[in-house]
Amino acid sequence: MPEEHRTAALDPRTLPERRGSGYPEPFRTAVAGRAKRALGDAFGLTQFGVNLVHMPPGCWSSQRHWHSHEDEFVYVVDGELTLVTDAGEHPLRAGMVAGFPAGQADGHHLINRSDRPATYLEIGSRLPEVDEAVYSDIDMELRLRGGSQVFVRKNGEPY
Repeated sequence: MPEEHRTAALDPRTLPERRGSGYPEPFRTAVAGRAKRALGDAFGLTQFGVNLVHMPPGCWSSQRHWHSHEDEFVYVVDGELTLVTDAGEHPLRAGMVAGFPAGQADGHHLINRSDRPATYLEIGSRLPEVDEAVYSDIDMELRLRGGSQVFVRKNGEPY
């Protein structure tokens, strides 16, 4: 959104939805129903990102992962989600929060195992020039290559 058109407030439903993921197959199927609205982008935020995420029943937030340099924070707005970490599974209901410090090798993701949609805010650092991600349960990492982030196998071979 051009700077001269930014406002201090808006209705998130007016922002475009981004559906699915840039994951290579077969890893994108689990997140195909996920819809994000980039709240931080609408205000020109550059130091951290904020997304309003809507997940239908059965959907995953991502593949289970952790970041080298990016902090992540989640606030459940509506519904119920299951947080999956190395320590196990934990229910998250509306009003609950979870946080994931950069560099902590504890893969995490959310799954909507309920029978109704769930909505949450995800907030994270914006460090694309240094951040890499490791996917705990699958043969995939997000690495820097030539100034861009690309998905590779753990041996470095590109997808």
